[in-house]
Amino acid sequence: MTSITNFSEKVYKLCSQIPKGKVSTYKLLADFLHTSPRAVGQSLKKNPFPSSLVPCHRVIQSNYFLGGFFGKEIELKKVKLEQEGIYFDNKGYLSKNLSKKEIIFRNFFDPKEFAI
Repeated sequence: MTSITNFSEKVYKLCSQIPKGKVSTYKLLADFLHTSPRAVGQSLKKNPFPSSLVPCHRVIQSNYFLGGFFGKEIELKKVKLEQEGIYFDNKGYLSKNLSKKEIIFRNFFDPKEFAI
């Protein structure tokens, strides 16, 4: 297994806080860590953990688009989220039938206090 940077460890710990049935955004994670959404995405791209521990499929773009994955992987992300009750339209945007206030997870706590 490749070594995990301190930054990536923080990203994975934040991501692991997102409960089933919720999603968060690259921007919300980035804001919490005082970094860029792109940096968060690059860490999640290298996620060595199973989705049961670090559910990176639960992170979407701040415009509510699936994002972050390509080709077959984006379809797998969509399927995983739909199995958790999160639905997207045929263009890949969060369904207008879902309450964004209830679906978007924002209540992160300091990753230093949390173990994966």
